[in-house]
Amino acid sequence: MIAHLVWALALSTVHIRGRRRLVDAARARHEVRGPLCTAQLALDGLERSARVEAIGLELRRAALALDDLAGRRDPDAVEVVDVDALLREGAPAWHTLAAARGVEFDLVASPASVVADPLRLLQACGNLVANAIEHGGGHVRVAASVDAGRVGIEVADLGPGLPAPLSALVAAARGRRSARGHGLAIASAIAERYGGRLFTIPSPRGARLVLDLPEAAPAPRSRSARPSRSRS
Repeated sequence: MIAHLVWALALSTVHIRGRRRLVDAARARHEVRGPLCTAQLALDGLERSARVEAIGLELRRAALALDDLAGRRDPDAVEVVDVDALLREGAPAWHTLAAARGVEFDLVASPASVVADPLRLLQACGNLVANAIEHGGGHVRVAASVDAGRVGIEVADLGPGLPAPLSALVAAARGRRSARGHGLAIASAIAERYGGRLFTIPSPRGARLVLDLPEAAPAPRSRSARPSRSRS
């Protein structure tokens, strides 16, 4: 069912042209969103498991992409995001994708927090992981770390590396001059939306991409927690 929904979404994109773009996108959104919502409701009635949670998450991502396609962009639900918990939420789906491709997958996360829309951030990470699994292969590793007020989510693989500089791939995808690099362009745009950036780290083998974001400021201390002065 999910494969059919993805196919329908891709088919609608191919037929969007010129002045009919908004009309076609709205129709595609209407026709695909119904099955997506029905599938999500069906999953909500099942007993919770890692597999069910992974499918539900991918359905929410598909719905988000569909809204973007139709030009409907509701304000992001920005909040303080626990990066470790977010990556662990996405891990079951990434493990499944890696296993289907014969790729090893590891997740090494550290306590870290950023301010973002969690589903948007997961969308960015999911695109990087999918690219690494599909085009890199061998062994894919996702690691999160904190350094000097910055949170880095690194996705590394042991494949042939990027076919061109990251900036060129992102620019070509944004300018619709290439069928490749769209996942990278989406991840880069999401990073920029929250005050960060996407960059690469030199590697003797494979590709190492880092989603860099500002670390969330610690919650302010309440006044009741401050020591009181005694009167003399």
